[in-house]
Amino acid sequence: MANPHFQNLILWAGNTVASRSKKDLPMFQPYPSDQTYYGYFNDFMTYNSGDWTITTTEAGTGSATEAVTSSAGGALLLTNAAGDNDLDFLQLKGEAFTLAAGKRAFFSSRFKVSDATQSDFVMGLHITDTSPLDVTDGVFFISADGAATIDLAVEKNNSATTASSIATMADDTFITLSWFIDPDTSNVHYSVNNAEPLVLVDTNLPNDEDLTISFGIQNGAAAAKTMTVDYINVMVER
Repeated sequence: MANPHFQNLILWAGNTVASRSKKDLPMFQPYPSDQTYYGYFNDFMTYNSGDWTITTTEAGTGSATEAVTSSAGGALLLTNAAGDNDLDFLQLKGEAFTLAAGKRAFFSSRFKVSDATQSDFVMGLHITDTSPLDVTDGVFFISADGAATIDLAVEKNNSATTASSIATMADDTFITLSWFIDPDTSNVHYSVNNAEPLVLVDTNLPNDEDLTISFGIQNGAAAAKTMTVDYINVMVER
């Protein structure tokens, strides 16, 4: 039998009907309570580099930078140096998130990249790793150089279940990507721009590792690329 609370969480999955308010809760988002959930939210009105493990490659002209940029509600701008495969990746210090069977978990982020095709990027939860594009454990959105499409990967001990080409990025255009773990099945439901959710039937939930927030961008050509992150929101059931 389906969990009634879970059914209620997925009744609204986006502003696709005119009568739905833009102020409704995002897809799957549970009511926040420090007794039932722990979480992290950052609107990037401020930025402290000391909170993050930062991995950069700066072979080309210039250097990688991370800074708050002018934007309604706040945003963080990552800018790479100008060499091919130069990169800038951030991982929140401390692996504070644990995914487990029978426990709800929610992740959502709104972000954009300057060049959707000539960029590699990642956004989600995974283990701390200096090679964020090639991790062994996590639940994350990822895009490879040469394609503007985005995949969702659910990976445990280097074995991944993947939903391929769930969305296509456009240059310098914000996208909202979300996922939610169904506590009854451990399947991962995902949404693009708060559209109706789809399900990834999963057998690789990374439940034996603590995870952290990770995101960033790598150049796919010898020109500086940027990633702008509007917000990141994570909630996990205790």
